[in-house]
This record gives sequence, structure tokens and C-alpha cells, in this order.
Amino acid sequence: MRVRHSKLFCAVAHTALITGATFFAGTAQAQSTPQSAPQSLPEQGASDGAGAPGDAIVVTGTLIKRPDLKSNSPQTVVGSDEFRYQGATTVEQVLNRLPQFTADANENVSNGSNGTSNINLRNLGSNRVLVLLDGQRMMPSQAIDLNFVPGSLIERVDVMTGGASAVYGSDAISGVVNFVLKKNLDGLRVDMQTGFAQHDNGNTAMRNLVSSSGYNTAPGSVLDGGKQDITVSAGKNFASGRGNITVYGGYRSFSPVRQSTRDVSSCAIQDRNNGSQLYCGGSSNSPYGSFVPLSDLSAYKSQTLVNSRANDGTLVPYNSSYAYNYAPNNYFQRSDERITAGAFGHFEISRAAEIYGSFMYMHDRTFSQVAPSAIWLGTAFAISCNNPYASANQLQAICGSAAGTNTTQDALAAYRTDIAPRRDDLRHNDFRYSAGVRGDIGSGFSYDVNYMYSLVRYDETYLNDVDQVKAGRALNAISVNGVPTCRSVLDGTDPSCIPANIFQPHGLTAAQGAYLFGQSNTASRNSLSVIQGTLSGDLGKLGITMPWTSKGLGMALGVDHRRETLAFTADAVAQQNGTTNSDGVISVTEVFGELEVPLVEDMPLLRSLSVNGGFRYSSYDNKQQSTGYGSGFNVWTYKAELSWQPVNDLRVRASYNHAIRAPNVAELFASQSVGNVNGIDPCAGPNPSASLATCAVTGVTAAQYGHIVECPSDTCSALSGGNRALKPETANTYTAGIVFTPKFLRRFSLSVDYYNIKVKDYISSMAPSLIMGQCAQTGDPYFCGLFKRDARSGALFGQNAGYVISTTMNTGYLKTSGLDFNADYTVGLGKAGSLNMNLVGTYLLNQIAQPVPGLGSYDCNGLFGYTCGQPSPTWRHVARFTWMTPTDTVLSLSWRHIGGTRLSSLTDNPLLSAPQTFVNSKINAYNYFDLSLTQTINKKLTLRAGVNNLFDKDPPLLAAGLLQLFGNGNTYPGVYDALGRTIFVGATINF
Repeated sequence: MRVRHSKLFCAVAHTALITGATFFAGTAQAQSTPQSAPQSLPEQGASDGAGAPGDAIVVTGTLIKRPDLKSNSPQTVVGSDEFRYQGATTVEQVLNRLPQFTADANENVSNGSNGTSNINLRNLGSNRVLVLLDGQRMMPSQAIDLNFVPGSLIERVDVMTGGASAVYGSDAISGVVNFVLKKNLDGLRVDMQTGFAQHDNGNTAMRNLVSSSGYNTAPGSVLDGGKQDITVSAGKNFASGRGNITVYGGYRSFSPVRQSTRDVSSCAIQDRNNGSQLYCGGSSNSPYGSFVPLSDLSAYKSQTLVNSRANDGTLVPYNSSYAYNYAPNNYFQRSDERITAGAFGHFEISRAAEIYGSFMYMHDRTFSQVAPSAIWLGTAFAISCNNPYASANQLQAICGSAAGTNTTQDALAAYRTDIAPRRDDLRHNDFRYSAGVRGDIGSGFSYDVNYMYSLVRYDETYLNDVDQVKAGRALNAISVNGVPTCRSVLDGTDPSCIPANIFQPHGLTAAQGAYLFGQSNTASRNSLSVIQGTLSGDLGKLGITMPWTSKGLGMALGVDHRRETLAFTADAVAQQNGTTNSDGVISVTEVFGELEVPLVEDMPLLRSLSVNGGFRYSSYDNKQQSTGYGSGFNVWTYKAELSWQPVNDLRVRASYNHAIRAPNVAELFASQSVGNVNGIDPCAGPNPSASLATCAVTGVTAAQYGHIVECPSDTCSALSGGNRALKPETANTYTAGIVFTPKFLRRFSLSVDYYNIKVKDYISSMAPSLIMGQCAQTGDPYFCGLFKRDARSGALFGQNAGYVISTTMNTGYLKTSGLDFNADYTVGLGKAGSLNMNLVGTYLLNQIAQPVPGLGSYDCNGLFGYTCGQPSPTWRHVARFTWMTPTDTVLSLSWRHIGGTRLSSLTDNPLLSAPQTFVNSKINAYNYFDLSLTQTINKKLTLRAGVNNLFDKDPPLLAAGLLQLFGNGNTYPGVYDALGRTIFVGATINF
């Protein structure tokens, strides 16, 4: 079946020359070149590489441009070396390994993918982390795609936790991620890399499950998943260094990996015997052909029947031995081809005026692939009671006493075509350009006026999918002169109709399948334009200081106007399947300001003390031209921060931010449609888990109770889409921490930070599994009223049939809190060079959600599955040990630890209740080790190679019903290494 389916963020890095090495202090992984002895410089600003007049230090995350500013919020900086150590070909791969992130859309998700890559900070959702490119918004908030970022051109990535709406506006609730690119090259640079996956399939238990089900096991050993990436960049300084032009172009290609090549994914895993045993399940939509009669004339009404495998023209009761293994054809890694190109330039006319601009382009084409399409069980078809392909026995079972007459009777029908897999052709053409002028106007003041525009053009073509309308015509066939003929041919409604023989196993011919197949096309155009002007000043240049400090006040003021648009179109086939066109525009005008006040310095226990405050006023105007709808609202956001350094070795920092996230244009105006979701209908099957009284509230009749068909493969349907009545989310975020850089321990730094983020009225859809579980457990009319069952069958699945309402709404609240640890230490090894040790860890205190105001909450800390989704371990860390030898060799070992988690439904919280399974009651702690080697030959050539998941550790094997968003192949491939051991080699050449 088919799924359709975002304060001072100061970089603590300082571009410093330390024995010829660049070192980003406080980084996720220490950065240094061979022969270097880097020192920790965690409290310095970081140059943004933008070539600001006079090489001013620009601190990411604040409007004030001053070199002495320090971060007052938890932060991590990832340097460019980390991308090389990992052999990363996607930027989200690097960030997802950090303990602050939970995997989101990625290359290993196929069914339901839109081809994008995203990041999810603090597990609050990808839409609540603001993504910036060189300090500006990257793309429209509803169309972020990290594939747009050329990884080999990344100088660093700044990651801050905590609200930043007062600085950047909407979306910065969980924090900000800012990609800073290399834009001042002088020469030619070529970066190239190739890699592949290698895995030994030795999961005996899984192989036994597969073989005992009569399915093919995965190969004993595989070498696949090739990845190639090359980027060529060139730059030239001119006018005595006052100007630079840098251009780049890149090509990336991924080879697909099918689930049939891995033990963990070669069949669809389900559980049975009250959740005590795993087995190879499958879909009742199989090539055998099955029916659920709905006619009162049938003695088998509401029973699932299947064509006997003996092919003797009889229908027998369906059982799991007829299930279809839909897993093998699904992609575990999508095929992908990406082309990137762009240019950056700046020219300083004078200190008062520097013009700058950029242009970036990406073309990305990826295919997702899943099992062959089907005539889906769930749609009531009119079956001709004298269908020439059906036997008398089959017609009697479907039509009862009307068998053999020139009439029709309704039945659910299912038939897997098994001709060609469904493929989703996903194409993105993204453009982004910016232009501006900035300068130093004297007396400590500088300005920046700029314009940015980005356009995301998304086109999707769904291939090899059965058109269910055509299926209905093909099943309503009679004999004309001994030739099976569609009634739609006779009445002229569809002269091209070819009858479908689904009355015998594997009876559908290629010609019949070709008629049933249709392709659907959808497209969206998302744009973002921003005009912004800021004025930053160091008032100390004018003599404005506090009495007990020599440092002047810093200030910034600004105004901007932002406009986001959405235009979504669907062709006739897609609209026939329930998709509708949509459009919308969001315009917002904002004024903002920030003030930094140094209060005291060089006094006992007050080496320095400063406070910072900021505000932003935003006026929103929302419109939908197709309906004439309009709305608007005004909001305030603000922040307060404190920095106290009692002694040179210790700094205490704290912040409070009141942030907002306005509903984006897709959340407001996206079309509503029905798609697939994991779930178990509590009222289905011969022995429903819910009572008749409870099921009646969901729309089940007494006659239907005990006769409703179960959702195939635990895949039900849900209605999702936009909601024009949404209001903004609000969030209060608190952070407090220390930064320790002792003089007695050179080259050591430690930061410990507490974060607390609470989002009220969060915009989301209620998890269908929560709706189903709460209805079954409590019988609450609110939850049970969200069921919309098929009137004839009572089913909760099928195309344009039954579903659960799960549209976007303002729900309750989200809350998360925890502790971040960031330690870095470099020790000299004498003639053997030096060793850097770095650790980034997060201890999660809570991950709470209240899905419905006033109806309780649940904490997913340490849990996974069903409502909680991907694992939320209490402790995660990534540690790197890097040995830098005097011979320009760098050997680096990374240790990734993902703490163990328990199944959420086994807790005593009724909001987490779901059909229990014990065989997947927990996921043990996972430890991955990655090894890389970098060798600098000379200034022109650096070679690298590495192995990730050195010991080829299998991901956890989970029942498909447990997998929620971004689950794929019986596991969570964004969290755990799905393909096994991956190997890469690469080179960087400078001319």
C-alpha cells in the first residue's frame, strides 16, 4: 500500500592560526591539521567568512557585530574535518550522529519519502529548528532540504539549543543550525570521494524465519550501495584582495539498495501469539486474489476469501500462508543523482560600502521503490455476477443467489499485480540567490541591507500504480460472443477497458496489468523572499559605557519583510485518488532590536558580568487566493541573557527566550488527503479487542462487529492535511551552564549546559496509533469520533474508504529538558605527535507530550515505538580520539553510543497503550566504532579513507507495526546503521 505522505547563538569557534592549524574550539569533534598543537579557545567569536569590511568578527546568532561577544546558550560547532572523517556525502548524516539530533527524512526512507533530507533538533520536529545558510534563511520553511548544501564547501556548522525568535523570527524554537560555507577561495580545489556498503548476513534467527515462510533469504555477503561525490570549486581574489569571486559545481550519485539484500529487512516482520513471537508476515493483497463479499445474498458476507492455491476455481478462507512478502523490492537506500552549482562574490568599494551576493542551484532526482501495486482491499467494487473469468463456485460465494445473472454485487477485492514495482520519481530544482551591501559608517556603527530569494520546484510522478477506477471497470465484465468484455466498453464510458482476471492465482496478464496501471503527477512551487536591513553599533566608540567597565554597550536594530508562497497542483489521476490542489501566501513584516550591556569587569569574583536583551515584533498576513480566505495576527518575542565570569577559568551563562513558530503555509493551506499509517483497528477481526459499545461509537454496526476486515499488514488509513484555523505555537526556553577552561590544564575545555524547552499549542496531527489506542482503552467519544469507517464494510483502510482523522491542529504541549556535555582535551605525545580527545554527550531528563489539552501527558524518555516513535535514549554520546603524527598522518577513531530504550506500550501510562508485544519489549544499547585515516602528501594533495560501523553491527529487528514516522525495513535506519559496514576513500587536490 502507499504512503503519501526549525539569545545568542554564538559560535565558539575562532579562526586562529596555531602552528599552522585551524581549530574550532568547542566543536563536536576537535579540528586540527597534522603537526598542530591546538588550544581550546571556547570563548572567542567565529569569523563567518563573509568578508565583512575590515575582517570584522561576526558571531552567528546575534545581530550585534563585536568580537568580544560570547555564547550564552548551549552550542556545538562542527568543523569541516568531521565531514571528511566520516566520509559524509550528506550533511544530515553528520548531524544525526550528534546526541542533540533525532533522525528525520533521510536517504534510507523509501515508502512515503518526498526525496528531501531534514534534521530534528531535540526531537521536537524538523519544523521547529531554524536552518540558516551563512546566517540567512536557507529555504521556505515548509520545503527545507539539506541536499541543497554542498558538503565539501562547509566551513563549519553552528548548532545552538534554545529559542532564537527574537533574533531570527519564527521557527527557532528548538534552536538554530547555521551552515557556514567556504566562499573566499583563491585557486582551484577538487574534492572527490567514492564509497560502498559491505555486509555479512549472518542473522540465523531471521534467516530461519524467512526460509520457513517459503521466502528467499538474503545473500550471505553483499557489497552494494555505491556512492560517488565530486565537487570542483575555484576562486580568485582581485583588486588587491578587496574582492573575490568563488564558483563551484558538484555531482553526486547513489546506487539503490533493496531490502532483499539484508537479513533484517528481507521480509515484513510482524508479531503473533500475544506479541511473544516474531514471524514473516505480509500483505493480504497478494497475487492469489482475494475477496470480501458485501452482499446480503452471500453466505460469506464480510469474510475474507482467497483463490485456492490449487487453482481449482474455489474460494477458501484466507489465512496467513497466502500473505504476500512486500518487503524485498522496497529500497533500503534510494537511488539518487544530484547536481549542484553556484557562485559567491563580494567587492569592497570602500569601508563604507561592500557589495556581495550569491547564487546557488541544485537539481536532485531520486527514486523510491516499493512492492508492486495492487487492486487494494478496502474499495467496494461492483463485481459482475456472470464474470466470464469466475467459476460458478466463486460467483456463488460473491453474489449468492444472484450468481450467473446479468447483475452486479459489491465486494472488496484485492489482487497484487506482481508485474513491476511501484516507483516514485521525485525531482527537485532549487534556486537561491542573494544580494546586498554592507559597510562600516564610523563611530562603531555598521549596516547591512540585503535581499534573498529562494525557489523550490518539486515534481513527482508515481509510476506503475493501479488506477482503482480502472480496476472497478475491469472487474465489471461479461462475455460477448465468448470474449470477456468490460461493460464500460459496451456503454462507451471507457472503450479501452480490458477485463482483469483476478479469479485465479497469478491470473493477471501483462496486457491486463498495462490497462490497470496509470501514472499520477503532482507538483509544488514553494518560494521565499526576504528583504532585511540591520544597523549594529558599539556604543563604546561614543563613550557610552557603564561605570565599572571599559567595554561599551552594543546594540542592533533592524527591519525585515518576508514572504512565503505555496502552489500545489495535482493531475486528474492524483485528484481521483483524493489529492487536491492548494495554494497560499504568508507575508510578515518585522522590527527587532538587541542590546548588550557589559556591567562589571576586573573586580573580585566579577572578572566580567554582562546582560543581553532582545525583542521582535511580527505582523502576519495569510491569504489563499483560490478561496479568497485571509487571516492575520501580531506577536512579540523577546529574550534575556546573562554572562558571569567570576574568575578567568570559569564562566557561567544563562538565557531565557520567549519564542514562537507561526504555522507555515503548508500547515495552513495544504490539501487534505488519505494516506497509509501504521496501526491496528481495535474493532477489526473475528475477536475485536474493543467492545461492541466502544466500536459503535466509531461507526461499527452490530452486524459488522466481528466481521470487519483487519488492516492489511497493520496498515490503516488516515486523513491528513492543512488547517486554516491554526494559531502560532509559543515556547519558553531556559538554558543555564558553565564553561570551564582551567589554566592548570592546558588545551582542556569543558562545558555543561542545562536546557528546558516547552512548546504550547504545538502544531501537529494526533498520532493515529494514539487515537486508536485511546478509543479502545477508554471509549472516549473524542477519540472514537475521529474514526470514519467505510459505510459498507466498516473497514479503516483502502483508497477513499475508511480512515482516521489526523489533520493538522493546535494540540497540547511539548516539553524537553536535559544536560549537554562537551569536553575537549589535547595532549602532546612528544615525537609521536599529539592526541585529541573529544566528547559530546546528552543526558535526556524528559521528553513530554500532551497531545490533547487536559487529557494527560506522556514522557518518551527512554522509550520507542507506537506513539513515541523513534528511540529517545536517556544517554547518547559521540566521542572522537584523533592521533596527529609528525608525518602528516591523522588517525581518528569515533565511538557512537546510543542508549537502550523500552517499548512505550509496556509502560503504565494509558496514553501510551497499544496492542502489546513483548518480543520487542526493548532495544539494547548500541555502540558503533568508526575509523578514518587522513594523509597529507603535500600542500596540493590530501588522501583519506575510512570505515564506518567497523564491526558490521546489525540494526535492531522490529515488528513493522511498531515503526512510526521514518521507520523502514523493520528498523529505524536513520538512528541505526541499516546497511552494515560502509567504506570510503577520497582525495582533496588543490591547484
